[in-house]
Amino acid sequence: MSSIDEILDHISRCTVCSGTQYVLTRHSFTADAPECPEDFTPLWEGYSYAMVTSSGSSGGGQDLASSGSCLQNFHLPTFIECLGRGTCAYYINNLDYWLG
Repeated sequence: MSSIDEILDHISRCTVCSGTQYVLTRHSFTADAPECPEDFTPLWEGYSYAMVTSSGSSGGGQDLASSGSCLQNFHLPTFIECLGRGTCAYYINNLDYWLG
């Protein structure tokens, strides 16, 4: 397995921008964060997160237009499941997918 420092250079960067009417998320598909369009204000820059899978048919994805697909920090594992009993866990069979 590679170190996080080796992986970061290959993860697409993103920017979440605020306009007068809505929030916009832009993905660069490169290691450089894209700029906001004219008349939009940057809210944060991050890493482009696509989805997580688990065993069987479990998993979930992020709409790339959603600000939830632009995570400010890169963490492994990304997906953590919290149960109603006040406990949280992550599982070794979960796979995170980031845009490259």
